[in-house]
Amino acid sequence: MARISEETRDRNRQAIHDAMERLLSGDVPLDGSTDLKTLARMAGVPRTGFYPKKNRDGTPRPGPYQQLAEEFDRRLKNLHQAGTIPDPKAAQIERLKKANAALKKRLEQSDVELAELKEFKQLALSRIAAQHLELERLREQTMVGPIGPARRRGQLEAVVPTATKRTASPNPASPALSPTSGATSQGPAAGRRSRIQPS
Repeated sequence: MARISEETRDRNRQAIHDAMERLLSGDVPLDGSTDLKTLARMAGVPRTGFYPKKNRDGTPRPGPYQQLAEEFDRRLKNLHQAGTIPDPKAAQIERLKKANAALKKRLEQSDVELAELKEFKQLALSRIAAQHLELERLREQTMVGPIGPARRRGQLEAVVPTATKRTASPNPASPALSPTSGATSQGPAAGRRSRIQPS
């Protein structure tokens, strides 16, 4: 790279400053980005001026615009740390990345909730089945199981009146005899025989 005059160098530095301000404020060309390549193209200077050089003896020396390149990188980094992205395309990509991450997180949360609902449904069905079996078992015990106190009382109430009725009714085969039954049974003929005595 041929040496340039100090006047040309100052003019290039001013052009780099102007291009830097435009880039950092978001005025980014559609075919560019917030990088040194675009900065050099907008300023109209060779990009090699942003990097160190070597002297003829091999010792390094800074490039003519290296300090401005370092300033650009520093300011761009500070903007990113503050949450500002000057490049609209890069900002849109970053927004899409965040939205995609949020959607993935919501999807994962939905999967967890769905798994919990499935587990709750299975548990509820198991409990309902167990309660149904218990009801069936109790119903069978009520129908064919041991006689309960209420049922036993009902059977006794049905048996006791029948036994009482059988004890109160006389037996036709063996009638009961009263103390006066002997006289009563002899009738009027016995009376007539008692009045006829032999002379």
